[in-house]
Amino acid sequence: MTSFGDGENKNLKAGMNMKIKRALISVSDKTGIVEFAKKLHSAGVEIVSTGGTMRALKEAGVPVMYVSDVTGFPEIMDGRVKTLNPYIHGGILAVRDNPAHVAAMKEHNITGIDLVAVNLYPFKETIARPNVTLSDAIENIDIGGPAMIRAAAKNFRFVTVVTNPKRYDEVANAILTDGVTSGLLRMTLAQEAFAHTADYDSAIQAYLARESGK
Repeated sequence: MTSFGDGENKNLKAGMNMKIKRALISVSDKTGIVEFAKKLHSAGVEIVSTGGTMRALKEAGVPVMYVSDVTGFPEIMDGRVKTLNPYIHGGILAVRDNPAHVAAMKEHNITGIDLVAVNLYPFKETIARPNVTLSDAIENIDIGGPAMIRAAAKNFRFVTVVTNPKRYDEVANAILTDGVTSGLLRMTLAQEAFAHTADYDSAIQAYLARESGK
């Protein structure tokens, strides 16, 4: 196990007092997402969302901003391209205590994204269906979701990433209480996020290997 010296602990905890102001929510598994979003909204967090998640939140009366209003570009190619945009990834990946990053955000009018709640297209569930076609399987390979998850997890010093609905209450309650999440919680969630995408990629690799006879 890596040990953290004083300087590394300070870096780990950097950003702890930065209030969570904007969240991006885009989930395939919508378990608990409405209640989570309601708690975030009550804590003063602005919510950005996509497609089906946005509709579910709107129907529940949760104020939400459409991702296209952030990017200035519509979802295209049957939703294959919607979040792969500098206004999204710049907002997630910006190092908040790096003056050059802050200047770039200001120059390009990028607003920071402080929380990312994303889980992925149901690839495993899709390939488990009888007589599923290769085309259906491929369409359930998520691209934008893993990119956002990995970006947020990499930048866990400043960004909270949530891939497991079981974590919603813990995260929401921390934000309702303090307006922030702790550095150690963000690091733990980042580890879970990388495990989530690794498992997802492993399932895709195994399926394609099986289909190609490897």
